[in-house]
Amino acid sequence: MKFLVIWEIDIAMLKPEIVKMVMKMPEYAKKLHVTKKLSARYHIIGKHGGAWIYDVDSNEELERFLALSPVYNFSRYTIYALAEMETPAEIIQPLE
Repeated sequence: MKFLVIWEIDIAMLKPEIVKMVMKMPEYAKKLHVTKKLSARYHIIGKHGGAWIYDVDSNEELERFLALSPVYNFSRYTIYALAEMETPAEIIQPLE
């Protein structure tokens, strides 16, 4: 199951302890990349956060990875379930 997770830190909350947590995110991402649970991560220009694509076995596994994130308590999350995009020829079948 693939999910696009967009996380954003509220700029009003940026205090030294939160900046410390943000600095731990690359190491956290590296661990997820090694296990192939994180397939891509991007910075969203003009935002304080990112867009990460998780490849997990269940909703519960995704929830666990989000909860373990160093910025979990300081971020807002928007989560989209992803599905492979098929070509129209694969979707549209002639009527028999």
